[in-house]
Formats: sequence, C-alpha cells, structure tokens
Amino acid sequence: MNIKRLILEGENVSLDFKKTISSAEKIAKTLVAFANNRGGKLLIGVADDKTIKGVKSEDEEKYMITKAAHVYCKPALEPIFEEIILDHKLILVVHIAKSDTKPHYAMDENNKWWVYYRVKDKSVLASKIIIEVLKESNKVTGQLISYSDDERRLLTYIEEHGRITLKEFSKLTRYSNKKAQKIIVRLILANILIPNTSEKEEYFTAVN
Repeated sequence: MNIKRLILEGENVSLDFKKTISSAEKIAKTLVAFANNRGGKLLIGVADDKTIKGVKSEDEEKYMITKAAHVYCKPALEPIFEEIILDHKLILVVHIAKSDTKPHYAMDENNKWWVYYRVKDKSVLASKIIIEVLKESNKVTGQLISYSDDERRLLTYIEEHGRITLKEFSKLTRYSNKKAQKIIVRLILANILIPNTSEKEEYFTAVN
C-alpha cells in the first residue's frame, strides 16, 4: 500500500482522514458507512488538508475504534489495524471490509440507531431506498435481462433530463412511492442506476 499516494489522492468513497479520534459515537458513522458501501480505509494521524500529524498514542486510538466498532455499530464490525511510519510520524490505518450482513447501524448520542452510507467523501444518512438496496444486496439475485415499459420510461426520462427523483418517477408512472421505489431499487441492484445525494434531495442517474 502506497500511503503517500493515498493521502495525495484525498478523501473519497473508500478513504477518510482523521487527525485523532475524539468520539467513538461519531467515528462509528464512518465505520458503518464503509461497511455498507465497498469497504474503506481510515487514516488516523492525517488532517483533512492532507497534513501528516501522526498519532500520539496508537493504543488509545485503537481502543476508541474498537469500542466504536463493537459498541456503537450494529451488527458489530471487526476493524483491522496497520501501523505505518511516514515522515518519521506514525499513521494508524484502520481497514473496514465491505460487509455481507448489511445494513449496519450506528448509534447516536440519543441511543438511536441509524444507517449510514458512503457518498463520495462523506458518510451520509441512508434513505429508505438505500436501506432497501443494502438489504436486498445480501440476497443472491439473478441478472436483470429485459426492461419493463416503466423501466424504459424511467431511462428515457434520465436520457432527456440527466437525472430523476423518486417523486418525479412516481408522477411519471402514477405509481405510489412504494411501488416506484421497488423499481428504482431493482435498477440500482442491477447496476443500471446510481443513487446520488445532494443537500436538497436524493436523485438517480444512469450508469455510464
């Protein structure tokens, strides 16, 4: 693993930097987001601006991560630790594998459990659609071979407008949100649609 190259690339869907771990509850969100997506690496001792700060006490950091993974994540996660010396400073690398028991939940400060998902370089609260995709992804399913008329209409709409929301698709087909959601989940699982999250809404685009 070329740690310098990883740091230069910056934070992304499977990489996050933390100068230090100050809260087991907060870091649990990142851990479950990695597990619910494609897995990832957490570099402790690296600031958000890519500055290498180093870890003062690796035992304390390992304790906080392990506590987060075992107490504040459900189902519990098993982090793998790796210590790397870079520029005479210790970087602690935490490996979180892609899970096959999704979705994983993180507990907040009010003892409530929430599902998080990794989108670009952020760990975001998962929508109902994403949670359904995570649940269904654990099952062995066949490949989507042919499109229904509604799926064709959805893809034609995306071709013309670049994206579609659940509300727009529901309006287009006059389906209930629940029925429209099932179709979108099916297309995400078939790797035909990609879910996207902005500050305002969740929307879907076609896989290029």
